[in-house]
Amino acid sequence: MQAFNASIGFDRRMWLADVTGSQAYARALRRQGLLSQHEADALVAGLDRVAAEWRDGAFAILPSDEDIHTANERRLAELVGPVAGKLHTGRSRNDQVATDMRIWLRSEAQAILAHLLALIRVAVDRAEAEIDAIMPGYTHLQKAQPIRWAHFVLSHAWSWHADAVRLAQLIPRINQLPLGSGALAGNPFGVDRPAIAADLAFDGVIPNSLYGVSDRDFVAEFLFWSTLTMTHLSRWSEDLIIYSAGEFGFVRLADAYSTGSSLMPQKKNPDSLELVRGKSGRVFGNMSGFLMTYKGLPSTYNKDLQEDKEPLFDTVDNLAGCIQIATGVLSTLQIDSDKMRASLTNDMLATDLAEYLVRKGVPFRETHHIAGRAVRLSEETNTPMSQLTIEQFKSLHPLFEADVAAVWDYERSIDQRSAVGGTSRQTVLDQVKQLREWLASVQPK
Repeated sequence: MQAFNASIGFDRRMWLADVTGSQAYARALRRQGLLSQHEADALVAGLDRVAAEWRDGAFAILPSDEDIHTANERRLAELVGPVAGKLHTGRSRNDQVATDMRIWLRSEAQAILAHLLALIRVAVDRAEAEIDAIMPGYTHLQKAQPIRWAHFVLSHAWSWHADAVRLAQLIPRINQLPLGSGALAGNPFGVDRPAIAADLAFDGVIPNSLYGVSDRDFVAEFLFWSTLTMTHLSRWSEDLIIYSAGEFGFVRLADAYSTGSSLMPQKKNPDSLELVRGKSGRVFGNMSGFLMTYKGLPSTYNKDLQEDKEPLFDTVDNLAGCIQIATGVLSTLQIDSDKMRASLTNDMLATDLAEYLVRKGVPFRETHHIAGRAVRLSEETNTPMSQLTIEQFKSLHPLFEADVAAVWDYERSIDQRSAVGGTSRQTVLDQVKQLREWLASVQPK
């Protein structure tokens, strides 16, 4: 039961958060007169020594250390003597662990936000540098209309932008102080919780002690956020896996982010992207598993909440790794703009043909059918649409003139999509500018 009950095997990674929270609590006890200045100084200095042992890899965990809190307090007593027993005055492991987790997660979330911003920055740089590369755009994985490669890259950057905005909004909700809630009913010694919050750089104080010790919404919300972010990374990975396949050949991954086959020497496998895609399922599993634990708990603290840490830690590790791998892949892959262009076909301009007649006053519903008949005529005569004669076009509608030849220009088609959000050169450059300005305004702490 002792081994079954223990969490030191995984919550030890919160050693710094536990030390930091304990030092702030020692100072709070001093302000209330429950510790002398000498005692508070001894506790803070002793905790610095505990932190140094963790940092140097010299901290020795004993079989009696149930969790990071008891381990640190046990070692503190060995270093400073009986005064260590005063540190827990009015404090419970219930509010202590909730505080530690929030301190730990806010730091990790800021680091992940920085990784995400770096990924977006790489996407923006590539989009600007490769704005002249054009490629097929797809719906239903079927060629649809020509677009800029930069527009495709930025489509994913905007998903990551939304992820970054959501994470920036989440961090202040993580950064609320539960310490001073006690086991459940509050602190009996009147500690100044706003002062503790300021000492620990929290944005606010959780106003209800029952809520303070039992709330793990911040864990659930971070797992929600991670699942959606990993979904976006998975979809981006799928696109590049497809585009790197020989049948497409639009992109080529750097050797550092690919592997060869153990049997077939010609193979270059996109393992980095496949792992990112695969880990999205793992992160979703962490979220769903934790919610099944969380949904049935009565107030306030229950030992079930020990099960919040492993899915959270695993998600943080995998998410941080995936974002950094994605940044490496995107910053090093090569594009083959010739193959992209060679994949463009006249039939992808059928909509432009319909729009040609719209500009001459024909209702779009009618022009849509006419363009469809032009596609059918091209297929029946085995002639590319761009090579149909003006007489053939006039047989479809009398308003076709010789200037219909201008329709078969891919760059012209692309640059006609000039409304905000379109794939024209200027609108893509506008997106680049918008994202650069936003990146300059967002700096993780």
